[in-house]
Amino acid sequence: MPTYLDGNALAGPLGEVFAVDLTSAMGQCASCGARAVMAQAHVFMDGPGAVARCQTCGEILLRLVHTADRAWLDLRGISSLEISLPGE
Repeated sequence: MPTYLDGNALAGPLGEVFAVDLTSAMGQCASCGARAVMAQAHVFMDGPGAVARCQTCGEILLRLVHTADRAWLDLRGISSLEISLPGE
């Protein structure tokens, strides 16, 4: 049985791609419709990148792989992502 971390494990990798902290963003699972902050996702980092799964249904929310000069981000498992902007 693989072990997982919580969504806070994505703070560093996603911080390299986005200017805002996405772990506090409210995401909606495209599969079951559950809404939760991304920090509550179950994150698996045993492979070449990170995979975040919905804490409710277990479906994949996002995949992130990065190298020294490039990043690949698959968000197809998130139907919406509500991001609080600085100063708002």
